[in-house]
Amino acid sequence: MSPTAQSPDPDPDAPRFRVRPPANWINDPNGPFRWRGRHHLFYQHNPDAPSHANVHWGHVSSPDLVRWEHHPIALAPTPGGPDEAGCWSGCVVDDDGVPTAVYTGVDRHHTGLGTICLARAADPDDDALAEWKPSPTPVVTGPPAGLDVVMFRDPFVFRYGGRRWALVGAGHADGTPSVLLYDCDDLADWRFAGVLVDGTGPVAAEAFGDQAVGWECPQMYATAGGDWVLAVSLWDGDPCATGYLTGRLRTDGQGGLRFEARTGGRLDHGRDFYAPAVLQEADRTLMWGWSWEARGRGEVERAGWAGVLTAPRVVDVHPDGALRVVPAPELELLRAAEPFVTEPGRAAPGRVPLPEAYDLTVTARGLTTVGLLRSASGARLTVRLDPDEGTVTLDRGDWPRTPGTGARGAGPIVVRAPGREVRVLVDGSLFELFVDDRATVTERVYRRPDDVRELVVAGSAAAVTGWELVPPGLVPPTHG
Repeated sequence: MSPTAQSPDPDPDAPRFRVRPPANWINDPNGPFRWRGRHHLFYQHNPDAPSHANVHWGHVSSPDLVRWEHHPIALAPTPGGPDEAGCWSGCVVDDDGVPTAVYTGVDRHHTGLGTICLARAADPDDDALAEWKPSPTPVVTGPPAGLDVVMFRDPFVFRYGGRRWALVGAGHADGTPSVLLYDCDDLADWRFAGVLVDGTGPVAAEAFGDQAVGWECPQMYATAGGDWVLAVSLWDGDPCATGYLTGRLRTDGQGGLRFEARTGGRLDHGRDFYAPAVLQEADRTLMWGWSWEARGRGEVERAGWAGVLTAPRVVDVHPDGALRVVPAPELELLRAAEPFVTEPGRAAPGRVPLPEAYDLTVTARGLTTVGLLRSASGARLTVRLDPDEGTVTLDRGDWPRTPGTGARGAGPIVVRAPGREVRVLVDGSLFELFVDDRATVTERVYRRPDDVRELVVAGSAAAVTGWELVPPGLVPPTHG
């Protein structure tokens, strides 16, 4: 069943238009892959409970990035096999016409280090790719000797110079995070080719500081201008944040590659975004991330579900090396036939009721404040655009985050950007802000029964346009 066709969830915080299983746990997106005209997306999944355990690969596919069909579980732990304690993160590649999952396996003797495993589509002619056959032995049994690696996981395969290479996330005993490089032109025969980049490099050190003791889920994509972008998830004993480096990828003359980073920064400025996965297509690169729950364990168990994937994002870089990120254009298929507000040239009049899921764009001439939620006390959740200062600020002060949910602070989030335009995608508790085309902020905001969803725009807005999100082809319900 497509999430966009589901009946309304009794939990008002449940996103209805983003990828998540009908129940229980989801975390990292894995292996976005295009096959026979459909996008396939896999994800870490516990089919039995809304908790991070018993890790399988869930599977959905879509013809248009908005209507997603759920498929049977793709990968499950194999009793006695190298993935007996979980099928963890990885990617999917086309190996001579056979879709092949390359993933982290953990066996029952797990000591903190994964192995690299393969699973192949049982029938490449099956458009749904419904059945997968895991290999009984890993292609890489652990980290290379001599590097004192204490964290080793999350393979990502890409092509450069006519060959196939792989990145693996790592952390070292001295607290240094790194990305390891392998030559895997033959997926059955991997050769360690060195450390591609680590946290001691000057660009990485300036961009990320000493936040992480390991880099998880490394992803890499080429840009139209010749740069490469390396995305990493910062691990400090728990998921922390995400970052990116841009630079040039070159051969090193010794059978490996070197990455010459020139700039870097936060991949997402919110507190509820992690483990992004990318799919490089012929004319663009798509990215999804995992947004975890920022509410208490009891609330999660009562809801019966945990986690959601973000909207797909198109990512690139600007000429100055800064990230370029915009929502995938296919998301406009979810817009209702008519906008619920359209005010070119002036601010939205008065208070405009907001639906549970919407797509809102505000363009500012000068200082502009956009209110999106009002509490019983009269406080507002606001987005403040300040083109003169070059900042956009999300202030959710009256919607505190639950302690112990990975919340790293709860104050306002300030993004340095031109501050001329913000696009806000809201789906239940999932808030995604696209700031100009240079930054994103992903946060989970849980609405209380007496909170009021309403749009109030004050200041110097040049245009305000918003659409309710509705299943494609359906007439939107009346909201108020």
